Amino acid sequence: MDEKTIAQDTHSRMSAAIRMSAPGTSLRRALDMIIAGHLGALICIGDSDSVIAAGNDGFILDISFTANRLFELSKMDGAIVIDKDVNQILRANYHLNPDPALPTSETGMRHRTAARMSLLTKAVVISVSERRQVVNIYVDGRAHQLRTVPEVMSTVNQVLVTLQSSRNNLDRGLLRLSTLELENHVTLADITSTFANFELLMAARKELENCIDQLGSEGKLVNMQLNQLVGDMDDIYELMIRDYAVDSSEQSAAVIRAKLHEMGSELAGNHERVGQILGYEGMREDSVIKALGLRTLSRITVVRDGMAEKIVDEYGNLQNLADDLEENPDRLDELGIRNVSIVADSLHRMRKSE
Repeated sequence: MDEKTIAQDTHSRMSAAIRMSAPGTSLRRALDMIIAGHLGALICIGDSDSVIAAGNDGFILDISFTANRLFELSKMDGAIVIDKDVNQILRANYHLNPDPALPTSETGMRHRTAARMSLLTKAVVISVSERRQVVNIYVDGRAHQLRTVPEVMSTVNQVLVTLQSSRNNLDRGLLRLSTLELENHVTLADITSTFANFELLMAARKELENCIDQLGSEGKLVNMQLNQLVGDMDDIYELMIRDYAVDSSEQSAAVIRAKLHEMGSELAGNHERVGQILGYEGMREDSVIKALGLRTLSRITVVRDGMAEKIVDEYGNLQNLADDLEENPDRLDELGIRNVSIVADSLHRMRKSE
């Protein structure tokens, strides 16, 4: 696997490990009990054969997992080995011997062992520090420190403010963009600015989703707030990309969106690069680009799913539709659009909304 694929796999496995140990799970209850009892622990979950092969001694248990059992077994010094589904406790007081040559920046013996075991095996390794009373999760040598619910909620409140601000800015930008589209005044700078606002919104959403994973059963309300603020913005983002890309297919839009995301903070103001990603060469920030109109048409209630594409195929772009609608409304009716007057009125109001 290439480095990007490996990084994605590590991220996916870490996300699963965080959810596995989130509030409301049996594992988290056990970890909270260990912390409250001022104990330490080293817990290996999954890839059991490899973990067992890297150690010796201890007790063979093969008993059902419960939070209380894990807490009691943590009173012994060695590691605790659990199956990948957290259903069975396989070993306790197990002495692990990972290769000391495996690199780690950790200092404490328990944390060094945990980091090296996560590099040696595909196990999720959890280390509870008896002295500092913190819990670290290790996947592929990468560490994540579990936070309490109040600590995570502090971050949630900050991210929600950012998310709300980003959504307000994006809504205003999209409203202005619809007006400019109908007047054929959209420039590459307008498009770049809107893409940057979309990426800010999506970055805040990702941060909040990470917090929701960490909150577990305590994150239901936050998840509802996220859905309310983000809603169908993924679909709108895709439609806007298709509106301005040389290749307006869904497959092309997915590739373009990935490239825009990779630009990160360099997206805002980098008009020429955005133009290249969309399929244009030599465009300046004040270059005018006509919109197909997929995003704007999707906002009109009488335009059913799949009908916007037919309209665009017929008229070529949104401005042609707006210009032709008053003179030849029957043309839309022939495409299967009912209540053509609603379409005309909606476009008229968008044009005058700025």
